[in-house]
Amino acid sequence: MTTERSRVAVVVNGNARSVTNDVISTLDQILAGGDLFVSRHIDEAKDIAHALVEGGYGTVLTGGGDGTFTVMVTEVVKAAHARGAPTPRFGLLKLGTGNALAWVVGASPGVAGVRADIEHLRADQGASREIRLVSIEGYLAPFAGLGADAEVLRDYNETKRALEKTPLRKVAAGLVGYAVAATTRSVPGFLAKKMPHVRVTVEAGEAFEVDAGGQPRRVAGPGEVLFDGPTRIAALSTIPYVGFGFRLFPYTYLRPDLMQLRVSTMGPVEFLKHLPEIWAGSYKNPGSTRDFLVGSVRIDTEPATALQIGGDAHGDRTSIVASVSAEPVRLVDFYARTRT
Repeated sequence: MTTERSRVAVVVNGNARSVTNDVISTLDQILAGGDLFVSRHIDEAKDIAHALVEGGYGTVLTGGGDGTFTVMVTEVVKAAHARGAPTPRFGLLKLGTGNALAWVVGASPGVAGVRADIEHLRADQGASREIRLVSIEGYLAPFAGLGADAEVLRDYNETKRALEKTPLRKVAAGLVGYAVAATTRSVPGFLAKKMPHVRVTVEAGEAFEVDAGGQPRRVAGPGEVLFDGPTRIAALSTIPYVGFGFRLFPYTYLRPDLMQLRVSTMGPVEFLKHLPEIWAGSYKNPGSTRDFLVGSVRIDTEPATALQIGGDAHGDRTSIVASVSAEPVRLVDFYARTRT
């Protein structure tokens, strides 16, 4: 018999390119009535979160990308704490553009894959894994960053809007759109301007730097400056990926209770020359890239620099404070199917 805590809810971003009317209709057919929630605007997230907590759902799956996951997890955790209710576990359906978390939990691609994932959970609650998130500006996100990653995202969004008015609109949202944005906007921009000056200060706990052997060593404590200098990127994550299988944060496994901070002065030439190794997370060059494991940091930048949270652009900032979440969340682990 199905209990409330075993019920599965799906929340999809109705504005995501891959969340078509056919996809919504298919999801509606798979799920019991009332278990599908379609969000058309971020302002709807809070009401949906309260409905999920009040409904006692045991599992909440999001579809529409890492940004949709970030918004819904943030609001559901807040709603659960406000009611003193259990926090459901979360999962991600591969229906967005980047889908970094899909690589972490093994979500299946395509409508058929999404159907299989949902039906698997409804028939068998499946395995879970705990993960901490990056707490920043009121959000709980798998990753966030200042600098080049956020600038590429901003350029991609502008490029996508431009391409949607052309015959290339079918490939505007995706890796092709990112490639066009990078080559026509981001790379020329990086070559034309100076890197921002960034200072990273430890707010709480100890900070570790990953050495040449891939091992963490303590380098700073509360109030101490961890990094001070020009850099193209200062990004944080609790998962290895940032979308499309790009393993930008290969050391998150070393300390699951901390975030990985990557600062890098790497330029376009070095990036393109070593792209396969960089993409796989195996490239090392301490002269251009340094990796740290931190619990809470303040990042100041001059001038104001682009910020992304969970793959969504959030304007420019001169300062942010980010911490690893106080509590982990539980994630559906679809990979467990292949291990049984």
